[in-house]
Amino acid sequence: MSNQTAKKLTLTSLVLMIFTSVYGFANMPRAFFLMGYGAIPWYILGAIAFFLPYAFMMAEYGAAYKKEKGGIYSWMNSAVGPKYAFVGTFMWYASYLVWQVNVSSSIWIPLSNAIFGEDRTGNLSLFGLNSTQVIGLLGVIWIILVTLICSRGISAIKKVTSVGGSAITFLNILLIGGGLLILALNRGDFAQPVTGNNVNVFASPNPAYQSLISILSFFTYAIFAYGGIEAVGGLVDQTEKAEVTFPKGVAISAVVISIGYSIGIFSVGCFTNWEEILSSENVNTANVTYVVMNHLGYKLGQAFGLSTAASAGIGSTIARLTGLAMFLALTGAFFTLIYAPLKQLIEGIPTHLLPEKLTKLDERQMPLNAMIVQGVIVCILILLVSFGGDNAATFFNKLVTMTNVAMTIPYMFLSIAFIFFKKKKSIQKPFEIYKSQTVAFIASVIVTFIIGVANVFSIIEPAVHGNWSDTLFAGGGPILFAAIAYILYWRYENNYLK
Repeated sequence: MSNQTAKKLTLTSLVLMIFTSVYGFANMPRAFFLMGYGAIPWYILGAIAFFLPYAFMMAEYGAAYKKEKGGIYSWMNSAVGPKYAFVGTFMWYASYLVWQVNVSSSIWIPLSNAIFGEDRTGNLSLFGLNSTQVIGLLGVIWIILVTLICSRGISAIKKVTSVGGSAITFLNILLIGGGLLILALNRGDFAQPVTGNNVNVFASPNPAYQSLISILSFFTYAIFAYGGIEAVGGLVDQTEKAEVTFPKGVAISAVVISIGYSIGIFSVGCFTNWEEILSSENVNTANVTYVVMNHLGYKLGQAFGLSTAASAGIGSTIARLTGLAMFLALTGAFFTLIYAPLKQLIEGIPTHLLPEKLTKLDERQMPLNAMIVQGVIVCILILLVSFGGDNAATFFNKLVTMTNVAMTIPYMFLSIAFIFFKKKKSIQKPFEIYKSQTVAFIASVIVTFIIGVANVFSIIEPAVHGNWSDTLFAGGGPILFAAIAYILYWRYENNYLK
């Protein structure tokens, strides 16, 4: 009995696991770039209105379906029905296609920083192609290469993931610790002012985030920063005294993560003046992390009284370390996510919902045919976006917005399904935080409303400024994937169920 208990997650280990799954280093420099100190209230609101209630829902799902192998499809199928479950699951899978488009194009930025100590992707050119188009072609090559390697069943990539994860933990400490140290050495003099008649800590220094619609669209970034909590659901049965420990662990995690994000954003302002460092047209949502970390090294050197050349050398070194850490972490994540969501989709849904050739596994138990089709689709999406006529900064901003929208919309399917899940008495619920259906209903409505409103404003915000192509890509993608899912299910109904 004591051995069994020893294997269970304690409150501390549970909080650490949630923190590791959710807390994202790049979210802090990116948030400061978009909203300055004004990002902090949105991150706190995201923790209260989204992270906490949604994590509790995932915990109840996870406890009820801990023996099911179909993942979120099983959850939604049992609660609502197979058609709803398939559309939601397919959109969840499709969000990883958009993620692949984003990362396969932006992964060259950390690599450039690792090699040169700065982002040089904006200066790329080849055979008359501009930087955005060259980056797109590099992304296509990356997809082909990773698909080829993963199709052989390579598992050694886990070591790369581990190294990258440890390096990023160090970067978090360096960003927050370094920022606060610079503030102390400069005797409380903030690079980005926080006081004064003309300064509003709730406003953004970014000219693109001055309107109400733009500010509200930022909330999608705040929600996306808490992504990864789906994994929390599977930890309930592994937690010691789950009824007490789990809700306490999630609540503590929400507080720690939101405070961590807030301090991180605050730390960036300790050494970074937005107008001087981040207003350049060469800075974008994909490379701002490396710009900030390079500047951190420079300001550390200056704070210790070193020469300009020595300070620049420290900045370049930190930028290289940041680039290497991010490249290793993204590579490890890519090698996992290029097949894991696809495999879960294939194993979770009923037979014949997808064409038989796509669901076939090879001798290595890899969905080779499906991976090839997936690779082709991602390559087409990369070329469509990269040859759309934007400069590099606009290109990367578009990719990040597309990813945020695509990856947060499936959360709505799960939060809506939770209402039906709570109503069904036939579903055994060994672990419940929402004791009454009324409270569960209110929580589901709040979470769904928060995600929906944030995404609507993210989608329409570019159109308000005349960028209709950005709105088309951000909003059209999920609509297209939902339509494809519906057509596939219609085919399944007519050819097999009837």
